[in-house]
Amino acid sequence: MATVLVSGAGIAGPVLAHRLVRLGHRPVLVERAPAGGGGFGVDLFEPAVEIATRMGLIDRIREASTGNTRIRLERPGRRPVDVDMGALAEVATDDRHVEVLRGDLARILHEAVRDDVEYLSGDSVASLHDDGDGVDAAFERAAPRRFDLVVGADGLHSAVRRLAFGSEERYRRFLGGHIAVFDLPEPREADGRVVLYQSVDRTAAVFPVPGTGRARGALLSRDAREYDGHHRDLDAQRRFLREAFAGEGWRVPELLEAADRDEGLYFDSISRIAMDSWTRGRVALVGDAGYCPGAAVGGGTTLAVVGAYTLAHHLGEDPRTGPAAYESALASYVRRVGGVGAASMDTLIPRSRLGVTLRSAALRALPRLPRPLLRRAVNSDSRAARVLSSVALPPAA
Repeated sequence: MATVLVSGAGIAGPVLAHRLVRLGHRPVLVERAPAGGGGFGVDLFEPAVEIATRMGLIDRIREASTGNTRIRLERPGRRPVDVDMGALAEVATDDRHVEVLRGDLARILHEAVRDDVEYLSGDSVASLHDDGDGVDAAFERAAPRRFDLVVGADGLHSAVRRLAFGSEERYRRFLGGHIAVFDLPEPREADGRVVLYQSVDRTAAVFPVPGTGRARGALLSRDAREYDGHHRDLDAQRRFLREAFAGEGWRVPELLEAADRDEGLYFDSISRIAMDSWTRGRVALVGDAGYCPGAAVGGGTTLAVVGAYTLAHHLGEDPRTGPAAYESALASYVRRVGGVGAASMDTLIPRSRLGVTLRSAALRALPRLPRPLLRRAVNSDSRAARVLSSVALPPAA
């Protein structure tokens, strides 16, 4: 039995811990922030859905799915475009895909493992020393301990990656944009509708939080300059948002006010993590810590779930050789998914008036497509979904 420190209890960490327990190992999860609902919508594609099914969680995840069926697209000086995705339900139904708010998924995963693993809540890793036989870990609050293995599942700004592999700047590749997500105190929409506003280099959104009667807002911008402040400096992030969206119409001023008031504001650059290797000795990285394709561009959550499950499988076979085997098994898949993520920026944030117009035209045309093309457009036959499904999972047993 190996003792495994898992830094990060968002998505990849609990998936890894759940599988390690069932393979006879003893994981310890350390997490600075508590799990909770909210966040933005994330997609689980076929392999992640299969893993959730093996974990016995797919029914709960489907119950928490966003269920968004009505979309309104707003543009400067133009009439809105309304699309009722509910009319496409028969074609769009796909057991190999589910969309859920990231916070709801994290909560479900947390509840699935909290009674089986040790949690160090409100804490983080401060230092690591790998002597070849084990890893000595010091924490910001808890007493130092020794582990057989350490896994960084702590996201884009991974402390484990910094401590074991070097500074974040060596591996982060800015994709040219930023994203902010925040609570709306008094949402106007009460009908479950997602509202998107797009102008050149700017996208804003209002989307419902299932089962709450509330909504969240999002602001995405395309920027030549990357935010250079600390990722926990909310005041600096709010200033950056206000500069990026200065003079923008529609409800953007209202959304900026909401971002100013929300102490749980999520803000980050849209960046990817590119590493030649995600393992070093008895330390491994999983999910966004090792191969983030970019916030909001798609694929990151499925990649994190697959990576965590694959790492657990190889650690179960042999804790000593498991990290290297995991990296070898997943390398080509990670490269393929990274290419898909970077290509989706123009859809998220149009770079021209033509791009905004094409987005509108595509939404208008969607309900009128012939059934084979419609199925390809809204189900998991899209290029992104095909790439995300192009991985052979380890056996369930």
